Amino acid sequence: MANQGRIYLSPPHMGEAEQRYVQEAFITNWIAPLGPNVDGFEREVSEMTGARGAVALSSGTAGLHLALKLAGVGRGDTVFVSTLTFVASVNPILYEGAEPVFIDSDFETWNMSPKALERALVAARKEGRLPKAVMVVNLYGQSADMDPIIDLCERFGIPIIEDAAESLGATYKGKASGTLGEFGIYSFNGNKIITTSGGGMLVSDNAEALSKARYWATQSREPALHYEHSEVGYNYRMSNLLAGVGRGQLQQLENRISARRAVFDRYEQTLGNIEGVSFMPEANFGRSTRWLTALTINPHMTGIATTDLLRALADENIEARPVWKPMHLQPLLRKYDYFPHMPQYSVSDQLFKQGICLPSGTAMSVQDQGRVIDCISHHIRLSAKHAAI
Repeated sequence: MANQGRIYLSPPHMGEAEQRYVQEAFITNWIAPLGPNVDGFEREVSEMTGARGAVALSSGTAGLHLALKLAGVGRGDTVFVSTLTFVASVNPILYEGAEPVFIDSDFETWNMSPKALERALVAARKEGRLPKAVMVVNLYGQSADMDPIIDLCERFGIPIIEDAAESLGATYKGKASGTLGEFGIYSFNGNKIITTSGGGMLVSDNAEALSKARYWATQSREPALHYEHSEVGYNYRMSNLLAGVGRGQLQQLENRISARRAVFDRYEQTLGNIEGVSFMPEANFGRSTRWLTALTINPHMTGIATTDLLRALADENIEARPVWKPMHLQPLLRKYDYFPHMPQYSVSDQLFKQGICLPSGTAMSVQDQGRVIDCISHHIRLSAKHAAI
């Protein structure tokens, strides 16, 4: 409706602590990149996740790029990566001149399928071309099932990079998502569970590697009085201002997780009994943050396709999105190899066809969520009625 306010998918949620840190940066004139907020943000993320160290960066994509470089990925190498993800997981592989090989999801987690990964690793070993790294993407606030993935990678001698851009605050068997691989990254983009407007963080237990990442991220400047450079560097460091926003946001992470989970629960309680509507499962190995409420709509059972439901929501001034289009289906990336969950059956293709992400903001009112629920219920009922005629 034209007179109803816009309901966004995942808008930022600001509080008072962020303003205090930013104001302090202004008062002390720490406006330029780096400064006490950057140091504090790195320390606090490290403490919160249990990682030994962290490097604050301009984006999660920058973190993935540096993690790939630290893993020794270069021209002609391959990197195995989840296919059900955003293209930012894959672009850094291409930056380094390497080739992605896409790995399907499983229905239990919607994340990387250990079965598909094992088939891919066995095939790569036969060809004498094992990957330089395996990048596991943790979608929509939930960790992949990491134990079998870790076992496989240890067996084949492959380092793991966790793309935990969407899963800060999630857990796997008591450990923080993003800390189970050799390197992990988080994103603080404007739509994430906490935000710095734009930014990311690289975490690891490898202090030497993180020191190298800091060096590369600051234009590879040598510790000399003049400007001395021996390697190619990048302008990847986070500013002191944005780190101040991040410090304030981080204090509210547990509250934000509780709010997102409450949003998910209301959706599931009101829509979960509709035949053909299935919500993204929460695996029993840990906690999902429910960053976005994701579900599937079976068109044969509900009488409505996800594209039609998305259009109906848009007509009501409600922003919703399809589940990520798998990378192996992207025009840019179709030439690269893909290993489905089972031969001849792709879980990620099915999730893309039927998946939808609903508005999940932490400041979302019960009334606004009711608008979303009413719109979905109405159009499913209407479609079922038409199908019965």
